Amino acid sequence: MNEEITDSELVMACLQGDAVSERLLYSRFAAKMLGVCRRYAKSIEEAEDILQEGFVTVFTKLSQFRMEGSLEGWIRRIMVSRAIESYRKQSRIFPMTDMEGLEERIPGSDDVLNTLSAKDLLAMIDQLPAMQKIVFNLYIFEDMGHDEIAAKLKIPAGTSKSTLYYARLSLRKKINQSMLAIQNYEPNERALAK
Repeated sequence: MNEEITDSELVMACLQGDAVSERLLYSRFAAKMLGVCRRYAKSIEEAEDILQEGFVTVFTKLSQFRMEGSLEGWIRRIMVSRAIESYRKQSRIFPMTDMEGLEERIPGSDDVLNTLSAKDLLAMIDQLPAMQKIVFNLYIFEDMGHDEIAAKLKIPAGTSKSTLYYARLSLRKKINQSMLAIQNYEPNERALAK
């Protein structure tokens, strides 16, 4: 089997029990899905555990893939569900803060975001408290609404909104701190150039 096999052909071969196809499916999507899992996990090891559990689910439920939409999207949804399930196992209590009237948008400067690298921003997201990190990721990266997040996490929609609000506040603070550090560093570089 080669990399030119379509996702549909790959799924059909896996359903027939072809081990080579199963390895190909795993290798085709594992790296990208590890990135998805990493956004929700506290460490790379935890992300790898979620990835492995996710692929066990993928292979056991592969017959449920209807060949509608992308295989990658279907696998991604499984990985996100496994990450949420992993979080639920680790944290039995969700904070129940309902701040319905909070403003969702926090103004920010485009200049700030242009200065930060994607890696820096992802590292800041990774430092958020677990609940804030999950809600932020589901809202921003998975494009879920608050009602959908609330249903997945079994929390009120208002809690999802307030958690996102606090995640954004935390990120804004981290970005501002980073920008101050950059501003304080730049004059020193200019002084060295003289």
